[in-house]
Amino acid sequence: MTGSGLRRFREPPQRTHQDHHLDHHPDHQRAHQQAHPAAGAQVSPAAGPGTARRPAEGTRCELCSEPVGEDHGHVVDMDDRALLCACPGCHLLFAPAAQGRYRAVPRRYLHAPEFRMSATDWDELQIPVRTAFFFHNSALGHAVAFYPSPAGATESLLPIPAWERILAANPELPGAEPDVEALLVDRGAGTDRTGAFVCHLVPISACYELVGLVRLHWKGFSGGEEAWAAIDGFFAELVRRGTAVPYGPGGGDGGGGRW
Repeated sequence: MTGSGLRRFREPPQRTHQDHHLDHHPDHQRAHQQAHPAAGAQVSPAAGPGTARRPAEGTRCELCSEPVGEDHGHVVDMDDRALLCACPGCHLLFAPAAQGRYRAVPRRYLHAPEFRMSATDWDELQIPVRTAFFFHNSALGHAVAFYPSPAGATESLLPIPAWERILAANPELPGAEPDVEALLVDRGAGTDRTGAFVCHLVPISACYELVGLVRLHWKGFSGGEEAWAAIDGFFAELVRRGTAVPYGPGGGDGGGGRW
């Protein structure tokens, strides 16, 4: 991926530029541990997001080195464009609106099941897969788009006018905080595969958790049943833990995102 996204390391190891930031992400490791419990923390995959968990061995706050549980918070390092694991104390120090180097990632989960978007709109965004996430990169001054792939988070050149039209058609959707929240759009979500679009406003860390799931489970060209079961389960969990955004009968002229 390019520099528009987030990295996992302050000093990347010797890996390809596209994927060095993801395969050691603790959220990717969590996906592996849930698929193979003997490999990591003693955690039940059925445990809810608010459940206290025993910390995975070696998982620590990347600011103060305190051990952290599986459901830990995150902080974005604005200088290095890195996503860091954070203990509760360090997470509280850096409000999302802070202007310093570190910015806490909120824990807000919303979903818009009536998101106004057509197949034509999706084609205009030039996203080659069914799922992508969009966030405002304050260093660049505009929105960027990424999609999960077996190689990691892959950037797609975003046509800004087309994206702004989609936001304007969904004024009910609250604005996402720059750099730390994203709009995660999924086409064909749900078991009926209707092709309708659902938009989730999520912490940016949730998007990279999805990337980790794809990297872990994807096999061959089509992904395989295990990969799609993991992806569908991920989106079902977002709906379960989130709040639905009430929609009116029509669109509007105002943009819903802070872009």
